[in-house]
Amino acid sequence: MNTSLNTVPSNPRTVLILGANGRLGCAAARAFDAAGWRVLAQVRRDPSPSLPVGAVPLRIGTQDTAALAAAAAGASVIVHALNPIYTRWEAEALPALRLGLDLADRLGGHFMLPGNVYNFGATMPARLREDTPARPSTRKGEIRVQMESLIAQRAATGRFTASVLRAGDFFGAGKGNWFDMAIVKSLRAGKLVYPGPMDVPHAWAYLPDLADAFVRVAEQPGHAQFANWHFEGYTLTGAQLLAALEETASGLGLAPARGFRRGGMPWGLIRAIGVVMPMWRELARMAYLWRAPHGLDGRRLSALAGDAGAATPLSVALRESLLALGFGASTVPMSNAPRKRAATGAQRAAVSTASGSQK
Repeated sequence: MNTSLNTVPSNPRTVLILGANGRLGCAAARAFDAAGWRVLAQVRRDPSPSLPVGAVPLRIGTQDTAALAAAAAGASVIVHALNPIYTRWEAEALPALRLGLDLADRLGGHFMLPGNVYNFGATMPARLREDTPARPSTRKGEIRVQMESLIAQRAATGRFTASVLRAGDFFGAGKGNWFDMAIVKSLRAGKLVYPGPMDVPHAWAYLPDLADAFVRVAEQPGHAQFANWHFEGYTLTGAQLLAALEETASGLGLAPARGFRRGGMPWGLIRAIGVVMPMWRELARMAYLWRAPHGLDGRRLSALAGDAGAATPLSVALRESLLALGFGASTVPMSNAPRKRAATGAQRAAVSTASGSQK
């Protein structure tokens, strides 16, 4: 593949997505493409078929900063969607970020990182604002704080601006998280599994909506040197989420005759096996996220677009997510199905109607 400077014309509406084959990377590529941006997709292997047709694949490792910067010349936004394997995340996340920041130094423009709630630790308040103090209680949380501090320090040089978009657990637009690997894994067998107490609020992010939020932030005029934004998504108790899932699955013809069974996670067993299995050990360390009530205050981000940035109604997001995972059947192909929008108040009312009172 020819990735010389001449193959990528300078364009003020060009975005470079690092790790474009990943779940967030693909979703961001589709969102920027739909908004009229030229998408440069950095990948380590053949580009995913989920990437938009118009995306320009750049098969150049982030370690080759000079070559990647030359191939991406003219990109005004860099989305850092690189995410190491969970068991290697503590060793690889900061080095990967430094490579992304080195690239931002060369390209200038606006650097964007997806954040999460690890920064706030096990004692986090129930409502998380952009100015909520970081009090990490795990090594992963400490590294997240270090990452954001490093971004702010590097942006302070004036060579680029930067944003962190913080969100809850992902669902939709692919596989690889609690939603598909645990909660709906046994849906065909008539069982739903929830990892924590059923009455504790938990933050969720429908990935296509989060990807749209990246576009909204990227398109705002006059970026601050460094800013963090909270993507609200949905704040749902386990009972609310499972009730909404049961209703959605029933609408897809997946309801068992005797109703859905509900189960929990065997955290004691997970901790015990974690002594010899690294992945289980890492999951056990983060189990507090299901016991600590939390949601993200997204008013500041919502103000960028008003109702145009409102969340997809929960029933629609769950239906599209289940269909994308192969559950049920749709008469409308997913690629052509409209994503209906509703204002935040309508979204909350829909959740309340389907799942009980919203907290």
